[in-house]
Amino acid sequence: MRHFASKEFVKSALLLAALALGGCSTNPGSGPLTDDVLSKQTGNGPAYELIPINAATVNILHTHEPKGLAGVFTDARPPANIVFGIGDVVSVTIFEAAAGGLFIPAEAGVRPGNFVTIPDQTVDNDGNISVPYAGQIKAAGRTAVQIQRAITDKIKNRAIEPQAVVAMSSQRTQLISVLGEVNSPTRYPASFAGAKDRVLDAITRGGGIKGQGFESWVMLERGGKRATVPFENLVMSPENNIYVRPDDSIYVYREQQKFMAFGASGASGEYNFDAWRINLSEAVGKAGGLLDQQADPAAIFLYRREPRDVATQLGIDVSKYTTETIPVIFAVNLRDPGGFFLATKVMMKNQDIIYVSNSRNYEIQKFLTYLRVIMATGSDAVNLANDALIFRNNVKLAP
Repeated sequence: MRHFASKEFVKSALLLAALALGGCSTNPGSGPLTDDVLSKQTGNGPAYELIPINAATVNILHTHEPKGLAGVFTDARPPANIVFGIGDVVSVTIFEAAAGGLFIPAEAGVRPGNFVTIPDQTVDNDGNISVPYAGQIKAAGRTAVQIQRAITDKIKNRAIEPQAVVAMSSQRTQLISVLGEVNSPTRYPASFAGAKDRVLDAITRGGGIKGQGFESWVMLERGGKRATVPFENLVMSPENNIYVRPDDSIYVYREQQKFMAFGASGASGEYNFDAWRINLSEAVGKAGGLLDQQADPAAIFLYRREPRDVATQLGIDVSKYTTETIPVIFAVNLRDPGGFFLATKVMMKNQDIIYVSNSRNYEIQKFLTYLRVIMATGSDAVNLANDALIFRNNVKLAP
């Protein structure tokens, strides 16, 4: 009986082994096997594209940069001259060449100088100011020079060679706001002096950023449009340090860029960049490298969504996707010595996912361990059954 039971058990175990070796995907694991990723077969998840990381791929990814501020706000010219707006407080001074005109008394010594300053007044809701003997003067939407010219044109036939000086007494429009994670949030008037501030100048007026440059982001809102860039992008890419314009709002906030690592990396988890940029090889190193007994170095996968224009450059048929971004898995072979050079050229993006697949040998080892447990359990059961039979037979044979 013992021999019969053991033989049947061995036959069953061998059959089980043959079936399981044909499908190691049933093993417990931390993610898909290499063949599962390469097959591009997905269940409930979205379809994706598999792109090998090679010299051509690196060149496309390396040369592509997000639009940034310069890409969204394409007018690179300095802002136009500041104009007055409704609510601004205006100061008007009128000069005459000699006494006896409209504003300067004929009697000598009655008053010093040859000018008169009109009390400050606010540009009204119609956009006008009032000047004696000139009436209503349009101020809103005009520069100081244009207002001066309008005043002198109105009184030149009555005053003696009049000249006018118009100044902003209190600027309440044409303001620039700097908010958020800056040391001194402020709202300051756009300069009349001809100095043209750029985004970094405006942030400096706000006392500079509170946090580290690599964790700070700058959002510019202008005319209903918004664009966001990392703070260090403004420093490292001067083209994004564009001129600010009246009514711009600059919002600074802090947000660490992060990536996730799963599978046979040294330590799965979520990691901060702690820098403006890191490359794929640095990210793998941050995650503890590859587990020597477990990882398949030829199967390092980078999950991310790429804009449609980048996907097109990568040779992907984007017509079958309706989303603005395309799910892409980039594959790099670190068993190839040159793969490490390629990995240093691929820059990580916020929320990227690195997945390191298990090697086939490791999957077989896992199955064999599982099989040994089954065989040991089955063997124990067989031994127990045989011992029970022997005991029962011995009881029957007892006198």
